Amino acid sequence: MKVSYKVDLGGNVRPYPHYWEMCVGSCHAATILREDVREHIRAAHRDCGFKYLRFHGLFDDDMSVVIKPMMPWGKVEVSFLNIDSIFDFLLDIGMKPFVEIGFMPEALASGTQTCMHYKGNVTPPADYDKWAELIRMFGEHLIERYGKEEVSQWFFEVWNEPNLNFFFSGTRDEYFKLYKTTAETLKAVSPCFRVGGPATSVNAWIPPFRAFCEENNVPLDFISTHHYPSDDPLSTFGMNDGTAPAMKMPTPEELAALSKEELEKMAGGFFGRKTENPRDILFQMTKKAKEEAGDYPLYYTEWNGADEYDTSYQAAFIAQTIAYNEGMVEGYSFWTVSDIFEEMGLLPTPYKNAFGMQNNNGVPKPSYRMFQVLHEAGDMRLPVEGSHRTAEVFALTNGRHATVIAYNHDIERRDVETQEMELTLTGKKVCQVRKAVISDGHCDPKAAWKAMGSPMYLKKDEVTELMKASELCYESLPVSEGNQVLTFTAEPESVTIFDVEYEG
Repeated sequence: MKVSYKVDLGGNVRPYPHYWEMCVGSCHAATILREDVREHIRAAHRDCGFKYLRFHGLFDDDMSVVIKPMMPWGKVEVSFLNIDSIFDFLLDIGMKPFVEIGFMPEALASGTQTCMHYKGNVTPPADYDKWAELIRMFGEHLIERYGKEEVSQWFFEVWNEPNLNFFFSGTRDEYFKLYKTTAETLKAVSPCFRVGGPATSVNAWIPPFRAFCEENNVPLDFISTHHYPSDDPLSTFGMNDGTAPAMKMPTPEELAALSKEELEKMAGGFFGRKTENPRDILFQMTKKAKEEAGDYPLYYTEWNGADEYDTSYQAAFIAQTIAYNEGMVEGYSFWTVSDIFEEMGLLPTPYKNAFGMQNNNGVPKPSYRMFQVLHEAGDMRLPVEGSHRTAEVFALTNGRHATVIAYNHDIERRDVETQEMELTLTGKKVCQVRKAVISDGHCDPKAAWKAMGSPMYLKKDEVTELMKASELCYESLPVSEGNQVLTFTAEPESVTIFDVEYEG
């Protein structure tokens, strides 16, 4: 039995802003000094339309912002040279920074706890006056170099996931103090700075953070948070009710001290816990966060899937997520633009199931192609009739071209079966239809890599071959007046794209 849908090309459309293009993420700041990462960012901006770039570690010691003296009689120096290089690059290519303020320079830190391979210091400042002085200098430098008109278009987010002990060693109250100091200092430099938070994982702390800012007259221009399907469904750890001070995660040093048996027990109990996410888990999380944010603009400054980052599964997941979260957020920043990603060290394997939408060599993955299709689609949503548990359809138009996207997806891969589908186009005379598929074997550079023997390091001709394998291949379909019915097969975790030209 076919799964049937109707798309009314002449029906009442509604505005559909490309909210997912507002921002994209990119590892930690020092990597953006690399030319290959810059090329990956250029490509994603050009092909997928991303406007802002967010990344960790702007003040990390590998950025040489706060430089400790080598000799006892020396003085601490401050340099914004590497920051300028990154911000200049973004402006030169037509993008802007979504500034994540952190982590703590060692010279200002209250402790030694670090995160990730690049060792960002995650402790609060030892002296809040010295932290405020750094923020004041930073703000004044940005105004002097880029001007108020430009800087007023940027966003300034304080820290990253402070509800996770892994990323912030302090309590919730200490984060609120850090936010207050940072926001008030930037606003004192110029009211043009847009400042927000709490930048939490798991949609956490939004109500208490709002209450703190409002009750203490602390500047707050927007709410930001993060979520992934691997987060506990609807924050079942109590992370979102304001009662948990910080989610205790083991530090690298604590993990290293564990025995193999202890580590396996922890992995089985926490990291290996089974999830039973509903298909719309991110929609449910977003809806709850939107209600908690109230009248404040809501930005998700990180989101991604839970698994299979290199395959068509990710493209189907993106299509469903973008279709479901309509109208709830001002920005939705995918994490990340590239597999050149150093949180756990940079592994050389071209396909290693990492977050990026391009591999180490800049080869687009199915996720990249999905964002490219969405970018090229119109910004008005067409009415669609029909329903199915896993095989769904949504359609966008610019008034003459429609992009109809059919995906067959379940976030936990529950009973996703091959579906025979029928798509009827009504309301307008169709002039031309082209079809492309993202699935196993179509737009599938990972499969091409495996076919060449899964080399660890790619040669130039191999990169060229994978680039070709990553392309979306369109075929023209016959249509005739009175017969605007398209039949096709939707494989599990696939996306089928129809580019439809019709008379206005």
